[in-house]
Amino acid sequence: NYLFQGRQECYAFNGTQRFLERYIYNREEFARFDSDVGEFRAVTELGRPAAEYWNSQKDLLEEKRALPDRMCRHNYELDEAVTLQRRVQPKVNVSPSKKGPLQHHNLLVCHVTDFYPGSIQVRWFLNGQEETAGVVSTNLIRNGDWTFQILVMLEMTPQQGDVYICQVEHTSLDSPVTVEW
Repeated sequence: NYLFQGRQECYAFNGTQRFLERYIYNREEFARFDSDVGEFRAVTELGRPAAEYWNSQKDLLEEKRALPDRMCRHNYELDEAVTLQRRVQPKVNVSPSKKGPLQHHNLLVCHVTDFYPGSIQVRWFLNGQEETAGVVSTNLIRNGDWTFQILVMLEMTPQQGDVYICQVEHTSLDSPVTVEW
């Protein structure tokens, strides 16, 4: 038994498109077409005869050279509204990890959910001053529906009159969201 795969990749950068087509045999890439090079290249000795043969096929080369425009640019334009321009505003909730009296050590949790894209900044403030010590965060969590969530926790010992604020900045927001506790 053997496994043969073809993998096509598009890269967009500063208005340019790059197309790569990788040829893989038993999990080892042996040849590729790279639109930046404009021809097939062997990656291993196994790929040398294939690359030489494919490069001798002028119609095939012409077809592959057209792929950045025909496939990459076209699909980029179709997907742009779904991916690059998509914005979903985060929901923010603040709560202590456990119910307890004042002056007892606790963890204040800022749960930020259902936002897209994934880049986000979550900060804690105590009485107007940013808190950086005692802040712990989960990694970004994918919800599986093109949204994300994250928990950012602050170790604290609440005192009478203290005001804790979780501040969230995200590209979908015109200004930061602040939730007070």
